[in-house]
Amino acid sequence: MERVVGRDVRQLPKAHLHLHFTGSMRPSTLLELADKYGVRLPDALTGAEPPKLRATDERGWFRFQRLYDAARSCLREPADIQRLVREAAEEDISDGSGWLEIQVDPTSYAPRLGGLIPALEIILDAVDSASRETGLGMRVLVAANRMKHPLDARTLARLAVRYADRGIVGFGLSNDERRGMARDFDRAFAIAREAGLLAAPHGGELAGPSSVRDCLDDLDARRIGHGVRAAEDPRLLKRLADRGVTCEVCPASNVALGVYEKPEDVPLRTLFEAGVPMALGADDPLLFGSRLAAQYEIARRHHDFSDAELAELARQSVRGSAAPEDVKEKLLGGVDAWLAG
Repeated sequence: MERVVGRDVRQLPKAHLHLHFTGSMRPSTLLELADKYGVRLPDALTGAEPPKLRATDERGWFRFQRLYDAARSCLREPADIQRLVREAAEEDISDGSGWLEIQVDPTSYAPRLGGLIPALEIILDAVDSASRETGLGMRVLVAANRMKHPLDARTLARLAVRYADRGIVGFGLSNDERRGMARDFDRAFAIAREAGLLAAPHGGELAGPSSVRDCLDDLDARRIGHGVRAAEDPRLLKRLADRGVTCEVCPASNVALGVYEKPEDVPLRTLFEAGVPMALGADDPLLFGSRLAAQYEIARRHHDFSDAELAELARQSVRGSAAPEDVKEKLLGGVDAWLAG
């Protein structure tokens, strides 16, 4: 099924709630930074096409992580961080985003940026500068790594709380959800939630519906990173809908990593018709080859979403964000204007 006519989705005001830090980098920037530091990148990162990935087995996930780590190794100075964030903001604005929550584990950048606290401060300064210079509302979601010890996650949660007044709005949990039980990280999420940070762990991507239930039961998640595998459990879909838990769905990423074979297999319709709020996201454009507006095009082309339905997806992304009420109202008004125009 394919629908190619309609309003320009790049002009549709929307919020972007699922974008990873290094994964937001432009391929051209990665090549320039690699040249600057003499880093020999894997061939998969130097071609004109996105790398061929499949992460449904452990070997494939390891390869995906190896490529991500190679790209991250090219971010070595504050100027590199500032460039990445500024360019991510510019890309989002060109795709119609009026609000971006970028996700980062600062421990990954600490060794090259002088330690954990300096790394986080450099990242927050870069986000603040990019937001002021571009006009894009930007905030940070600090994410723990479920492959590391839960005590590391508690350290990150306390740090996120400490810097909440500097632009941190949420706390997440990323990496391979088939490893590390959600309940092992319950204390870290409690620390974050008690301070008013939004709980947004990954779940329901590489693992099935049970991983989404664990995020709800053990971490009291208000948003779920991905969440698409909930489509396999009608009772879970109803629970997500009734609680208004937003799923950050990343269609291109799901196909690239082999969660689904084809774009039309991603269960956008199933979630939408069950009343589960969604916020379409690009995940890691550097590795998956498409940014935010392209996710809306997938909904249009492969799932026959009408302009009115695309507008509702955009509204859901705004409502699920941590944006201030005045920003939400402005974006929602823009969605109505796009649909009316």
